[in-house]
Amino acid sequence: MIILTLKDVLIAAKAATDQWDYHPRHIWLEDYCSQISLLATQIIWTEETARAFDELENGSEIAMKESFNTIKARLNFLIERVRTDLTKDLRVKIITIITIDVHERDVVDMFVNKKISDQGSFAWKSQLKFYLEHKHTDVHKKDKKVCVSRICDWTTYYNYEYVGNCGRLVITPLTDRCYITLTQALNLSMGGAPAGPAGTGKTETTKDLGRALGLMVLVTNCSDQMNYNSTA
Repeated sequence: MIILTLKDVLIAAKAATDQWDYHPRHIWLEDYCSQISLLATQIIWTEETARAFDELENGSEIAMKESFNTIKARLNFLIERVRTDLTKDLRVKIITIITIDVHERDVVDMFVNKKISDQGSFAWKSQLKFYLEHKHTDVHKKDKKVCVSRICDWTTYYNYEYVGNCGRLVITPLTDRCYITLTQALNLSMGGAPAGPAGTGKTETTKDLGRALGLMVLVTNCSDQMNYNSTA
C-alpha cells in the first residue's frame, strides 16, 4: 500500500507545472485538491516573479511586464472556465485560485507601474511568498524538498494542516499589513491582538493567514467576564 502525504502530492503537483504549456493550469488543477492546487500556484508565482527581478537586474526592461501578461492570461482562462457548467467543488476551487491570482496580478502590476526592480525592496519582501526548496538531512544523507513560507525577515515551514476546499478571503492592503504584523510577532515569539469594531474581519483574517500557512487555528469565543474558573 502506498500512502501519500500532502507533501508528496505537492511535490508531484509542482513537478507537473512544468507541463503547463501543454497541460494548462485551468485543466491541471482538476488533478489535485484545492489546497495543493493553490499552494503550487503560489510557489510558481514566487519563482516567476523572482526570475523577472533577476532578468531586470540583467538588463531586460520588459521582464516584469511579461510576467504580468502571463499572470493575466492564466487568470483569464480561469475566469472563462468558472463561467461554464462545473461541479460545486470545482467551482469553489477555481474561485479560490482566482481570488489569490487577482492579488498576485495586482502586486506585479504595482511593480511595473512603480518601476520596482530590486528584490530587496520592501514591496517584494512584504509579500507572503512560498518556495519549494531542498533541505539536506544528516539522517538520510540526501536532499528532501520542503515548502517554505517567507514574509519580510520571517521564515517558516509550511505546516500541511489539511485546509479543505473552503475558499479564501480577498487580500487587500490592510490584509497585507495584518499578515506582516502577525508574522513579525511570531518571529519574536510573541502574539498578536487585532483590535477594532465587530464584524470588520479580525478573526477571519487571522484564520485566513493560518490557511495560507497550513497552520491549525483554534477560535474560542469568550467575553471579558470570563475567568480561569469558567475555562477549567
